[in-house]
Amino acid sequence: MGFFDKFKSARDVAKEEIKEMKWIPLERMNQLDEIVEISKAVPVVIFKHSTTCGISRMALRGFEKNYDYDKKQLEPYFLDLKQYREISNAIADRFNVQHESPQLLLIKNGTVTYHTSHSDIDAGILSEKI
Repeated sequence: MGFFDKFKSARDVAKEEIKEMKWIPLERMNQLDEIVEISKAVPVVIFKHSTTCGISRMALRGFEKNYDYDKKQLEPYFLDLKQYREISNAIADRFNVQHESPQLLLIKNGTVTYHTSHSDIDAGILSEKI
């Protein structure tokens, strides 16, 4: 082992930090009914993401990096705002929450019990809210 083998490259460190999120894509309007039903058994989180926004990308990375819940604790849904804006509008209407981007919503028993946006999105805080 050479001297430089002791040091990890930035790429190696970045690979270690990336966790594989098993997002459920939110792509159909009728999934909102499914989310309400699921939330009666297990809390659901919706991450509303703008694919063209750097702030949204940073919030998503930070959330994914710190996400440490299994499907028994939380069901994670992902909404691409650019592609499914009508679903985002329906979420705002149905759950009476003003649209923001990026935005995180926690739904329990069919109701939004917590929501936040931008740099306040933090996977660790969810443990207090679940």
